[in-house]
Amino acid sequence: MSQYPISSQMRAFVDKTESFTSADTSLAGLRQNYNRMCQAFTPPPPQDLLIEDFSLGGVAVRSYRPTTATPSDGWPCLLYMHGGGWVVGGLDSHDFICAELANELQVLVIAIDYRLAPEHPFPAAYDDCRAVWQAIQMGQGPHVVNQRRLVVAGDSAGGNLAAALCLGLRDAGQALPLAQVLIYPGLGGPADLPSRRDCRDAPLLSTADSDYYRALYLGDDAQLSPYGMPLLATDFSGLPRAFIAVAQFDPLRDDGRLYAERLHAAAVETLLYPGKGLIHGCLRARRQVAEVDQLYDCLLGYLRSEGLTQV
Repeated sequence: MSQYPISSQMRAFVDKTESFTSADTSLAGLRQNYNRMCQAFTPPPPQDLLIEDFSLGGVAVRSYRPTTATPSDGWPCLLYMHGGGWVVGGLDSHDFICAELANELQVLVIAIDYRLAPEHPFPAAYDDCRAVWQAIQMGQGPHVVNQRRLVVAGDSAGGNLAAALCLGLRDAGQALPLAQVLIYPGLGGPADLPSRRDCRDAPLLSTADSDYYRALYLGDDAQLSPYGMPLLATDFSGLPRAFIAVAQFDPLRDDGRLYAERLHAAAVETLLYPGKGLIHGCLRARRQVAEVDQLYDCLLGYLRSEGLTQV
């Protein structure tokens, strides 16, 4: 790790994260260790948030909303897809960021508990996200959503799913979100991208790790599709404007950069956050690492500028 000049705060975050590593490399072991690690970084939720589990489109979801009355035109809403390589994680693992976004923005956040690979390879997770989107469009669920102020977001594998959802909706001629927010997304860039080499053994995610999760998600018989790996798309026009944050020391860094370039070339308004000093998975270091707080400040500012706020 010495070749990656991260701050002392970030190094302490890495050390704490790696303390949950176990010799049990089975799928069950990976999931258990990941959940334990995430729990260690999850603070108690703000007292003035209402948190509720229910189902949308046959998919389990969790909502976070302020205790204030529903706005007259419905809740501005952030639809969130969690990271974890499509293999680990769930509603609890990313509780920290969903609660943070709902509380800071005073909006409704809905997190999707999509099916995980390898038991449910592509397109299961993508299909689940589409099903939740369709249910929201049909006005299902306990909350009234303002369809004109609906943003999709995700980190890592969740960033992949958010981007794929936008592609699928555009291709089907269906209603699109106001914007897409992709945090250090894995988008299926080619193996010879510089970040694959330069960050092959980066903290918390190596190139080999990335390849492992991608293989589990796509499965042996999966036909390569832009809905599985969005950088395979040939047309990037007509997509929602985008906020893409990458991490400097991350083998997936250049996926986000390349996607931003292709969106920009297709005249899609795109903001690329360069993530200096950041590593993959660092969203959990909120209020622990100064450069992570800078990312949150930029992200929250972007969402407020898109009208995703009640304050």
